[in-house]
Amino acid sequence: MTGENTTAACAALVERADPERFAAAMAADPGDRATLFTLYAFNAELARAPWASKEAMIAEMRLQWWHDVIEAEASGPAAPHEVASPLGVLIRSRALPLAPFVAMVAARRWDIYRDPHADEAALWAYLEDTGGALMLLAHRALGGNAAADGAARSLGAAAALANYLRAVPRLEELGRIPLVDGRTEAVAALARAGLDRLAAARGAGVARGAALGAVLTRPVLDMAVAEPGRVAAGALILPEFTRRRRLLWQSLTGRF
Repeated sequence: MTGENTTAACAALVERADPERFAAAMAADPGDRATLFTLYAFNAELARAPWASKEAMIAEMRLQWWHDVIEAEASGPAAPHEVASPLGVLIRSRALPLAPFVAMVAARRWDIYRDPHADEAALWAYLEDTGGALMLLAHRALGGNAAADGAARSLGAAAALANYLRAVPRLEELGRIPLVDGRTEAVAALARAGLDRLAAARGAGVARGAALGAVLTRPVLDMAVAEPGRVAAGALILPEFTRRRRLLWQSLTGRF
């Protein structure tokens, strides 16, 4: 597949699987979009791997396949694949660190099983190794300075928390125990911790195109702090006008 074709394939995958990140990538500078679509397509494929089969062994095999692909692609082109191939080019051309990719794969193993997170620290580790690692990789791939890696990881973890809280009812339907403590005061405290991470990342130099992936984080977490009961009710919903306005504002100002 040509570079243009692989970009289109990744973009189409993201549009189907992760429309919010698709919108964020489209709001980024045109020259950054192919990079973001590649990383977001990888994330989408990884996120759905644990749910592709009710057989834990098959889900484990899917995640192991991605682990092996990352290591193989880092060394040179492997068998053509609409996501793995452009991901390999990105890893090699931007000298991206492999550790965040490996952490993303390992973290998704939690999704396979029904065991709860051991404690709040374990939940934050999951968020940091999923959304945090993705934000760090997007930051680096777009030319962000390594000095801001910690800020990118914090921003991504806060964004992952906002998405996770919105997914709580669905995770419970699927038999998972997403929250360490489901009391409203504990949920509000968790959301406040996410806002603290967001604030710590502000002004730290996270690449603008990468940071667009966290565009809805603050209003969602603000809502969870003010009305934590919305989490269990599946009511952390922002009006479409608000979503579009925030994306436009952040794309123009770079502020989050």
